[in-house]
Amino acid sequence: MRITILSGGVGGARFIRGVREACRRSLAGTSPKDEITAIVNVSDDMWLTGLRIAPDLDSIMYTLAGESDEERGWGRVGDTSRVSSELRANGVGWPWFTLGDLDIGTHLSRTELLRQGLTLTEVTAKLTSRWPLGVTLLPASDDETETHVRTDNGAIMHFQEWWTRHRARLPVAEFIYSKVEQARPTPNVLEAIRSSSLVLFAPSNPIVSIGPILALPGIADAISETRAPVVGVSPIISGSVVRGMADACLSAVGVATAADAVALRYGSRSGGGLLDAWLIDESDAALAPDIERAGIRAAAVPLWMRDLDTSSALASAAISVGLNS
Repeated sequence: MRITILSGGVGGARFIRGVREACRRSLAGTSPKDEITAIVNVSDDMWLTGLRIAPDLDSIMYTLAGESDEERGWGRVGDTSRVSSELRANGVGWPWFTLGDLDIGTHLSRTELLRQGLTLTEVTAKLTSRWPLGVTLLPASDDETETHVRTDNGAIMHFQEWWTRHRARLPVAEFIYSKVEQARPTPNVLEAIRSSSLVLFAPSNPIVSIGPILALPGIADAISETRAPVVGVSPIISGSVVRGMADACLSAVGVATAADAVALRYGSRSGGGLLDAWLIDESDAALAPDIERAGIRAAAVPLWMRDLDTSSALASAAISVGLNS
């Protein structure tokens, strides 16, 4: 079975880890390395202090490698921040955006390899090769495209500034996927979708994690045309975000913070949208009829990923729903 996951951010990373574990358990310990592919958002990426930083790719890489700082929710476990402190003292970079020293090592490596002429896909393969991840990470595009935010007062800033510095508190007029029309998904990405046995949407932010992937020309068409069932997992439980500030992103584009509202935004494949099925939490079971009336099969299961067992159980449920769609 070939599973392709669209993902971004920490919640997506934990879901991918759950899929890997579910496959390991069902395959009696055999490695699913060539069976699981994660297509990762690159629109959070940026140039900062001369380095190319890829937050979502790194979060997923560190999580799968067992290197992520689970308490902070970002960076490497046990990392220090002496370099960031020195940059701040010198008035360089974003003083509110801290990078760990080991993390900077990753960014230095990525930048050097890009300057040698490697694509981001090739760089990612090289960086991940040091760990047995059991998952192939594919940047959604090798082209540079960034999510920007236009605030109500007309200011435009990188998404990371709005998210990290302002904690998503500034009212938003528009999310802009900068240069997305000129960017292209890689052939690897399109092939992963088209040849997949199952396509999963991780419970990632639908506006700034999954949204930029779908905005790349050709991605949505490939998903709508694949023979594989397409199953999404709600990032909303009982009207609240599972992690982060996705509610601020949803309200900015006029979508309610509700599991059914997010499903309807993606739409059903039978109605020209993207989903065949949608997993909601048991607490949201009453929303299932509205979702199914829209042409999307709904399944109410426990969505909280508290540990590896619950993450694996969620992944198993998503796989089961997909294979029975």
